[in-house]
Amino acid sequence: MDITNISAINGLESVSRYTTTNPLSKMSGSANTTSFDSLLNSAMKLVNQTEEYSNAAEEQEIKYATGESDSLHDLMIAQQKANVSLQYTVAVKNTVVEAYRTLMNMQF
Repeated sequence: MDITNISAINGLESVSRYTTTNPLSKMSGSANTTSFDSLLNSAMKLVNQTEEYSNAAEEQEIKYATGESDSLHDLMIAQQKANVSLQYTVAVKNTVVEAYRTLMNMQF
């Protein structure tokens, strides 16, 4: 058995199966706070936009009911926008609540 070619693997000593550095240590605390802050801000913008669509739909309903507007088309569009926006907001809320429950049920 010839073992003279084993010298080809001399450079592999630095390669380890187990890393000694924590990959999360590269992330700073401010980056995590900023990402959570941006997530919270986008969620608040979503809620505000949903409220704006709902208010616009209500205004269109009032205009149509009082006779200021004869456009049923505009009324239906405003109502559909409000409905879709509300459904999307509820779906996002349900996903966040489910993620929170999953985290709370984890055992360490």
